[in-house]
Amino acid sequence: MIVVTAALALAAIVLLLPSVSDFISVVRAARRRAVKRAPQSAQPPHLLFLVPAHNEELLISSCLRALLEQRYPVDRRTIAVIADNCTDATVELTRRAGVLCLERQDQALTGKPYALAWALEQLDFVRCDAVVIVDADTVVAPDFAAALAAGAPLRQKVLQPFNGVANPTDNALTRMASVLSTVTHRFTFGLKNRAGLNVPLSAGMCLGTDVLNATGWRAFSTCEDWEMYALLTEAGVRIESMPRACIFAQEASTLRQSASQRRRWTAGKLTVLLRHAGSLVRSKTISLAQKVDCLAELSAFGPAVQLAIVVLIAALVLLLRPPGAAWIAPALAVPLVRWTIYAVAAVARDPEPGRALLAFAFLPLYTVWRAGAALAALTRLGEQRWIRTERAAESGSRAPS
Repeated sequence: MIVVTAALALAAIVLLLPSVSDFISVVRAARRRAVKRAPQSAQPPHLLFLVPAHNEELLISSCLRALLEQRYPVDRRTIAVIADNCTDATVELTRRAGVLCLERQDQALTGKPYALAWALEQLDFVRCDAVVIVDADTVVAPDFAAALAAGAPLRQKVLQPFNGVANPTDNALTRMASVLSTVTHRFTFGLKNRAGLNVPLSAGMCLGTDVLNATGWRAFSTCEDWEMYALLTEAGVRIESMPRACIFAQEASTLRQSASQRRRWTAGKLTVLLRHAGSLVRSKTISLAQKVDCLAELSAFGPAVQLAIVVLIAALVLLLRPPGAAWIAPALAVPLVRWTIYAVAAVARDPEPGRALLAFAFLPLYTVWRAGAALAALTRLGEQRWIRTERAAESGSRAPS
């Protein structure tokens, strides 16, 4: 029974880490003085947009159109598509749009991380101020570049834009995903910004060229964004959120469509945790608060999986009545309260709050499905093989104006 108590207590502690990190962030934000931004130069920063693409003929045109129509000086931006082992019309569509296309054929080292590393060797990126990585299945808002430029000077910074859902009104799945996006990028990332803690990286990451030149591209896992976040955090590089810079991706509208994606994300994130937890803890360049926050981010499951774990542990506590049950049970309520507060705030900001709230009627079924996907992901820890997410038609990926 002591072993059971220890196991349940450990699970409860892991679930509590994000809440502990939030508490630390609130304290740090209250005590931290406002950071003065360095003066901007007369010219806006030169941005290099890198678009890694593998057989993206369905969506590449909408992605490039959004980049080309940016309200940003043409001479201060460069767009390059990395056509990685493409066998469809991606290269033709890219060149038809008048965009630089780098063709790569390497059957041994396949996938987005290797394509990015290869492209950075081909391009003189240090002549730019920052490299922005835009997935081919995303579209950027018209003022995306200008919003990133507001954080200038950029050469020694890393910025993460707002990741929105391009099809939030499709069904309950996409509405819940949109609410989660608001929770993450508006609230939790906003709190980290104010506390001086790093935010995780994802689509649209903006890497200052001085940072990239010093660290190189060393993230080659199936979740290269999480790995880059861990590597940069460990090195003491600051990663800030830029919520006004918006990039939108089409959310999977069926459970079958999103299955491989969810398993890959979960397995990739846990793989990064296992590989980098030790070096993060030993790092002498970051604070204890930053270590706790980074470990909390890497170990945290999504809210649906957390809900499933809480219900399971609560059931075991009620059934077994192990020593320490009196404090384990209340501890389980903390992450649920945290997510409820965030979700209510996000629903209130939704353009259609009533419909967003109704979408959560699907949550019980989705929780069971996500728990199964998370268990399946455990069999893929350390896997390097990239599995493609099923695409929908191009018309579903339009950035809100």
